[in-house]
Amino acid sequence: MDKLSVMQAFRRIVERGSFARAAEDLGVSPALLSREIKLLEESLGTTLLTRTTRAMSLTDAGRFYYDEASGILDAVTQVETSIRDGAGAVQGHLKVNASSSFGQTVIAPILPGFLGSYPDLRVTLSMDDRVVDMVEGGFDVSIRIRAAMPDSALVARKIGTMRQQIFAAPAYLERAGVPQAPQDITKHRVIGFLLADHLTSWALQGPSGTIAIDLDPPVRVGNSLVLRDLLIAGQGIGTLPDFVSNAPEARGELVRVLPDWELPAPEIFAVTSSRLGMDAKVTAFLDHLRIALRP
Repeated sequence: MDKLSVMQAFRRIVERGSFARAAEDLGVSPALLSREIKLLEESLGTTLLTRTTRAMSLTDAGRFYYDEASGILDAVTQVETSIRDGAGAVQGHLKVNASSSFGQTVIAPILPGFLGSYPDLRVTLSMDDRVVDMVEGGFDVSIRIRAAMPDSALVARKIGTMRQQIFAAPAYLERAGVPQAPQDITKHRVIGFLLADHLTSWALQGPSGTIAIDLDPPVRVGNSLVLRDLLIAGQGIGTLPDFVSNAPEARGELVRVLPDWELPAPEIFAVTSSRLGMDAKVTAFLDHLRIALRP
């Protein structure tokens, strides 16, 4: 028995004062309504309605059930209305997860404008260089950078593409020499990104196709911002995502090494847990983020 449906049917019978009129409103037969009310009364162990050929009236139990059921039905309607009205509103608490480098270099700069547009929105930005369980962490969206997302119960939407290029400081290149071909990288001090798929092997793409370079980086770090700072300090050669390298390259602190060669471009994904679509706060956040990711 669908209790809410039966409550609605009982309420309509009482308010219309007739099984026939209530059945017509609900689009069912009077016999079906009569059977449902009989089953309801049996489940409650009491009579709710007394009926004669000419009249129908509520018992005391029926009056109590009507009042309480009406309150429940009104509350359900109010909840559904609030959710529908709020589905398009940017409100509530937005919880975002991203890597430290992406969070600091891409998300942090857009936060003031985003918060200014939605001052009533609460935001939590969690930064972790390892992949976290976003469902367990209660995150609305997680920004992940991968060549491809594995199949899972999560929903990944591509929001951008990242370039992964080779960099070094001018002082390092002046001291150690400038590589002229991909194979020359093996003669240099390589600083590796500990969490990357390409830690010990670079599949460099360039004018003559793809060349694989096997490496054993003597220095390995788990944060690309630390890697950037080591490169700026002249400690070696390494790869950086464009959102990390753009600023120091523009300032002349880093220069491209083998500018015709780079690693395969990974994708930037916005990962959510719901297949029913993103709510308004997530959509608003990703709209701001897409603008920041435009070339």
